[in-house]
Amino acid sequence: MKDQKNGRFDFTVVDRIIEDNGCAPQAVIAILQDLQEHYRYLPRDVFPYLSQKLNISEARIYSVVTFYENFSLEPKGKYVIRVCDGTACHVRRSVPILERFRKDLGLSETKATTDDLGFTVETVSCLGACGLAPVITVNDKVYPAMSPEKAAELIETLREELKNAEAE
Repeated sequence: MKDQKNGRFDFTVVDRIIEDNGCAPQAVIAILQDLQEHYRYLPRDVFPYLSQKLNISEARIYSVVTFYENFSLEPKGKYVIRVCDGTACHVRRSVPILERFRKDLGLSETKATTDDLGFTVETVSCLGACGLAPVITVNDKVYPAMSPEKAAELIETLREELKNAEAE
């Protein structure tokens, strides 16, 4: 992120990721995936740097980022909660689960991430676990047969984990 001394972006992590993946233009997706895993989103500050290092245009990098739904240009929370709203989940009442997450976390349709970057709540068209409906994931861990009550309990558990991690 930004270096505290001069306010400029620290490219040390970016350089390591480029070194791990190589600097061929075809490595751009792997590099972007690793960057997003590290930062939990793709900081725009890296685009000009990647463009120079990979010898591809910033527009090409941006088009890759905006084409793939998994990439994000906005910071995401430590816990990314994805609520499935595919047919099976929707019929089994995934919307009240989504509403409970948003209510308990102070989020809305237009605000998906908490101010402290603890949580992000998103809807997805399908998680591919229709037999477990309604289903959610938290950082890719599947939680089957979810309900609004279970959602509230899960938020409390995750908040405790956040608190404990901060205390360490």
